[in-house]
Amino acid sequence: MENVIEEKQGETLVLDNKPQNTKKLFIESYGCAMNFADSEVVASILSDGGYNTTQILEEADLVLVNTCSIRDKAEQTVRKRLEKYNAVKRRVNPKMKVGVLGCMAERLKSQFLEQEKIVDLVVGPDAYKDLPNLLAEVELGNDAINVILSKDETYGDISPVRLGSNGVSAFVSITRGCDNMCTFCVVPFTRGRERSREPQSIISEIKDLSDRGFREVTLLGQNVDSYLWYGGGLKKDFDKASDMQKATATGFDQLLETVAATFPKMRIRFSTSNPQDMHESVLRVMAKYHNICKHIHLPVQSGSDRILKEMNRLHTRQEYLTLINKIRQILPDCTITQDMIAGFPTETEDDHQDTLRLMEEVKYSFGYMYAYSERPGTLAGRKMPDDVPEETKLRRLQEIVALQRQHSLYRTQEFVGQTMEVLIDKVSKKSEDDLSGRNSQNLTVVFPKEDYKIGEFVMVVITSCTSGTLIGRAIGYSAMN
Repeated sequence: MENVIEEKQGETLVLDNKPQNTKKLFIESYGCAMNFADSEVVASILSDGGYNTTQILEEADLVLVNTCSIRDKAEQTVRKRLEKYNAVKRRVNPKMKVGVLGCMAERLKSQFLEQEKIVDLVVGPDAYKDLPNLLAEVELGNDAINVILSKDETYGDISPVRLGSNGVSAFVSITRGCDNMCTFCVVPFTRGRERSREPQSIISEIKDLSDRGFREVTLLGQNVDSYLWYGGGLKKDFDKASDMQKATATGFDQLLETVAATFPKMRIRFSTSNPQDMHESVLRVMAKYHNICKHIHLPVQSGSDRILKEMNRLHTRQEYLTLINKIRQILPDCTITQDMIAGFPTETEDDHQDTLRLMEEVKYSFGYMYAYSERPGTLAGRKMPDDVPEETKLRRLQEIVALQRQHSLYRTQEFVGQTMEVLIDKVSKKSEDDLSGRNSQNLTVVFPKEDYKIGEFVMVVITSCTSGTLIGRAIGYSAMN
């Protein structure tokens, strides 16, 4: 669950086409930001293999969907898309090939190919470099599958194509996999063990983005605070590293400081953090550099110690609150957002009330809230009966969502009257006369366009707000511009 930053609808991604390419690729991504970043890697690999992307499904030679397995709803959405692809294939374009990428590919493996026969290829998150070979097999009329999890693949040697980009913000992956083994989560099974990317390749990718005019990057990982580079290999094997490797290892705090210092005119974000892995040293680096955004996504999942233990969350309620207090102390202007699960197995009404009380104490700025969804293969799925009635789950979820809405409004109201630095990233959806951007705290800010342009940093006086948006007027450019 921690790797979910933003649950997005399917998005057709577009890259600059190469005139020499003759084949057409239609690619959609669902789920977390890591999936969208992975699709950029896939597009880069296939662009070198002769594919241009298209937004027109009917004309595609190859259709790929990059999938999410975090909840049953996400998988059902992907299945509906596969039904549509195959309907188009039958009616319009019989030569079209259909493939599944990502976490569903890893989890369901041969089921798509052998049992349901609804796709031509299945490719797991660590096998994208094998796509050209798999497509060659498909062209020969063979099914193609590669879902082998890697111990070292980070795609650090591939320059991602920036798909559907606004030219302002970009994702940069720094870790892959997760070692935490929360009982509800499929990520360790679909993305493998934690391994980190070589620091210089991260710096090189960000430099390329900076040279091309991008103004903001988000450092991505299922658990970014676990970033640890000691010359390659899994994080769990660090104890076996040589004394020299240990002495020269790079942790997340060091990487974050290096990026911020090297690119002072770029904003730096990161996601997602796990409470047990976020250390004070990271908070001190955030406080030291203006260009590191003051927002932390810090999933908690439950306010009940008993449920946290059942989830195998590696922190207690009090340890979590102690970290929250440390963040408030070091970064008083930092926004904190959450993930929360309602109706985990054995959750009682008292457990639910503990969650609501924790929310009241923290008053998060925003949250991603879900009813528990049993995921096959997880410890909870194998060993814990899904015993909370669906109507109880939904009622508890509604109470969590309603409380979060109150807190979101409370937090946005705190910014009214303040002057905020905003990076403009688009024209407002509601009016072409307004621009929209985000402040350091990851809140959307809308203001009259005047002569300002997308990609510029401006200072905005906040005059009013809703629970999700700050509204104001620009008063000039910021020093970051």
